[in-house]
Amino acid sequence: MDNTHKFCVAPMMDWTDRYCRSFHRLLSSNARLYTEMVTTGAVIKGDRQRLMRFNKGEHPVALQLGGCDPDDLARSAEIGARFGYDEINLNCGCPSDRVIDGRFGACLMRKPDLVAECVMMMTKATDLPVTVKNRIGLDNTEEYSFLRNFVETVADAGCETFIIHARKAWLNGLSPKENREIPPLRYEVVYRLKQDFPHLNIVINGGIKTIAECQEHLKYVDGVMLGREPYENPWMLSEVDEHLFGGEAFNMDRAALLRSFIPYVERELAAGVPLAHITKHILGLFRGQAGGRAYRRVISERAFRAGGGIEVIEEALAAVEQASTLEEAA
Repeated sequence: MDNTHKFCVAPMMDWTDRYCRSFHRLLSSNARLYTEMVTTGAVIKGDRQRLMRFNKGEHPVALQLGGCDPDDLARSAEIGARFGYDEINLNCGCPSDRVIDGRFGACLMRKPDLVAECVMMMTKATDLPVTVKNRIGLDNTEEYSFLRNFVETVADAGCETFIIHARKAWLNGLSPKENREIPPLRYEVVYRLKQDFPHLNIVINGGIKTIAECQEHLKYVDGVMLGREPYENPWMLSEVDEHLFGGEAFNMDRAALLRSFIPYVERELAAGVPLAHITKHILGLFRGQAGGRAYRRVISERAFRAGGGIEVIEEALAAVEQASTLEEAA
């Protein structure tokens, strides 16, 4: 089995920026990380350094693009390759109003020939693998043939990896949040797709929360992609290398891990990055632990203050240690 996409952290708007990815990489060297979706218009006309630069330590990291124009996507893929990304991923699964208005995201599943043309142009523009993230269906579409036709058409254009959210998307009537929760999960549809296309790399996404669940899905597909769980409970990533890739057990506790992140934070602060832009991604590190609430409170209250620095993290760690001491004494 190709382990390239065995465990992935999903692209999530406002969440999986370079600060988040740098933190997650400390917990797992094998997890494949994804950027937030970047539109082709932003890549071509925007501030590329701000939008696309990343820390070399983030590898392997994939750039997710949003767009529907084959030429613009090809140009954006080529720019992404120059920045050093390991993969270009095309968003065909996001159901938000923004992407619907832009005629890309999940609505592209209705246009498999256009997606195929986009993929073909992107693969010509770069030697990087071009992958697609999509849903199992749209709106009232229940037929498996809809998904099968989409995958078959796009695969014929050169896409070998499909990351599939095992829910369909409702483009009218549900918010993006509701689209992550209300349409029922149908994992069996993704399993069937792998059976029908054994030569393709099929990655399953949606509602997966534990390493045990990952291991179960990996009996049927090539990879798993998790989003909210590793973001809100990042410590789960410390189990990935050992239990999914056969690596060594993670050898730091939460406090030591956070202290190992401090040199990176110091460099970013020196470059003018506000502390809160970084610390919002570490709020869940002590979830379920003694002192976890105090830790979150310190960071939430102090990181946004002008001039906040490393002392905020140190104070948050001290709050955890104090709570742990009190619990042991009780």
